[in-house]
Amino acid sequence: MLNTFNLIATTFRYREFDAIDEILDLLDDLGDADAFFEVTNISGLITGTTSLDPFQVIEKFKDIVRFEDWRFRYVLRVIPIESVTNSNPAEIAMAAIDLSKRKISSSDSFKLSVEKRHNSSLRSLEIIGAIAKEIDSPVNLDAPKWIILIEILGNITGIAVLQHDQIFNSTLEKREIGTNSDK
Repeated sequence: MLNTFNLIATTFRYREFDAIDEILDLLDDLGDADAFFEVTNISGLITGTTSLDPFQVIEKFKDIVRFEDWRFRYVLRVIPIESVTNSNPAEIAMAAIDLSKRKISSSDSFKLSVEKRHNSSLRSLEIIGAIAKEIDSPVNLDAPKWIILIEILGNITGIAVLQHDQIFNSTLEKREIGTNSDK
């Protein structure tokens, strides 16, 4: 697995290579012919690096779905990642706190989300506790302005501080298009 990446994508089990081809074609069309993705040891999950702003990639993918939804056959979700660290609670907390303090104001609400894959030694509550006590903002588990996303992928962890609409979900985007076209 890449030691550094700025996008995580999910796909169907055993369709990882199809998803890589698809996402590389899409990124090439957006201007990054040198993007690199690889299959992880986690079924249905690929990681990659693009020279483009990963948050802008999410917005561009949403635009592509609006006009050419057929281009997303294998890529299900795409998550921007801002920091990659070892899967060590102290390192995860330090990186997440640093990102959070740069983006979340004291009046903004937030929630922490920890996704663990292939790592049973880390305790989600330990990580959440270490981060939450350092952020002077209100917690809102139902409708936060910000999500501190911790993606633990074995011994590597990707971290992002993002808003709900900054995660790309091809299925939901296609459904939204269908709903809006009925009006």
